[in-house]
Amino acid sequence: MINRTDFLGGKIATLKEAKQHMEVWKMTGRKVVFTNGVFDILHKGHVTYLAQAAQHGNRMVVGLNADASVKRLGKGDDRPINDQDARATVLAALSSVDLVVLFDEDTPLDLIRELQPNVLAKGADYDPEETDPASKKYVVGSDLVRKNGGEVVAIPLVDGFSTTGIVEKLRK
Repeated sequence: MINRTDFLGGKIATLKEAKQHMEVWKMTGRKVVFTNGVFDILHKGHVTYLAQAAQHGNRMVVGLNADASVKRLGKGDDRPINDQDARATVLAALSSVDLVVLFDEDTPLDLIRELQPNVLAKGADYDPEETDPASKKYVVGSDLVRKNGGEVVAIPLVDGFSTTGIVEKLRK
């Protein structure tokens, strides 16, 4: 387990720590962007996505699926390739990311409810206007963010880059 006050300047936070950061940022007029994902085998698509999402505010918080959550998502028996501490460390090292918070649930709904970000960002494979939670294009937490006066944005994906694609390539 990594030390959360490590060389990365405390960018890997518990929920309690993240809420404290959010309180300070909001009191000082910062616009906080939230996104989430597995981010296993970080690649150009991830880095570009996070940098573009971060441009929608002054602070960027990434909700990171914990290992148990990834296993339940059905991405494969061998996933994640990198454990949650490794994935959190790599994300925290990115200049576009201000905070990384692990979550154990299947979706980031509880984390979004607790943090109340100003902006919720998802990849363009989701539809910010979709209102049916049963739809695969629905952005989890979009209703909460909008109810709190925030916005939901879709970030273009970089074609040809996916962790699943990298894993398949390595298997060949």
